[in-house]
Amino acid sequence: MENASKALLMASGVLIGILILSLAVYLFVSFGSTSAEIHKQNEENQLNEFNAQFTSYEGKEGITIYDVITVVNLATENNKKFEFSTRRYTELSNDYYIHVKFKNDWIEFGKDEESENITKFYNQMISADVNEIKDNNTKLKQYKCTVEINSNTGRVWKVTFKEK
Repeated sequence: MENASKALLMASGVLIGILILSLAVYLFVSFGSTSAEIHKQNEENQLNEFNAQFTSYEGKEGITIYDVITVVNLATENNKKFEFSTRRYTELSNDYYIHVKFKNDWIEFGKDEESENITKFYNQMISADVNEIKDNNTKLKQYKCTVEINSNTGRVWKVTFKEK
């Protein structure tokens, strides 16, 4: 009888151990999937925040040359961050390069550009619009913005500004 009670105690101890291990495995899997979901949500939020920097100009009234320069700066910083060299417009690609088209010209700056060239370019853009105001006694030109999202990466890949 004494051996039977010891056998029952041993069996119950093994059963409790298995239950504890099962609970640990369940919690590990549960927390792991929750962590993966949170990580995925964070990535989506970061992507949406990044795209919002550009898409906020789409459909906006009163976009001026200063807004265009802001977008060009954002695109240039992105291209420098990913160490893209200057390149001419290409069709949709699977990288994070951002193309900006202003009127009919592609504005392409990458990691190899000197800040002096960029500043000179911006000054030319601004002075062209400002000189037109002086000559015609009008307001700053306004532009319409369109943004395209890369279907593969989910990121902005092309921003186009046209005169209204």
